[in-house]
Amino acid sequence: MKIVLVAACALIDADNRVLVAQRPEGKAMAGLWEFPGGKVEAGETPEVALLRELTEELGVMTNESCLAPLTFASHSYPDFHLLMPLYVCRKWHGVPRANEGQSLKWLKPQRLRDIPMPPADEPLISHLIDLL
Repeated sequence: MKIVLVAACALIDADNRVLVAQRPEGKAMAGLWEFPGGKVEAGETPEVALLRELTEELGVMTNESCLAPLTFASHSYPDFHLLMPLYVCRKWHGVPRANEGQSLKWLKPQRLRDIPMPPADEPLISHLIDLL
């Protein structure tokens, strides 16, 4: 089975809310809410991939030193196995905006259980609740 490496980030604001993005129509798992991030391309580290994805998806910039690894997900989907490190970021430049047609929402970690998320993202919620 193919292993896909995807890096994800929990942007946390001053009110300890976490940013989630809704997958747009036309994408796999459309309508589900997820942590921003994306596939790690050849030659990239997960951190470099996140810096790129945060700029592309949300228009925000941060530094590798501002990404703190928190936990990871390992989940088998029918066609591939997803390995997804989750980083926490509290410091960035710019205001997050939906650059790829997705909806964005800031939620307290406990509220993340109230929205539909991909199966790989759900186990990450408890780590954010414990952190915040």
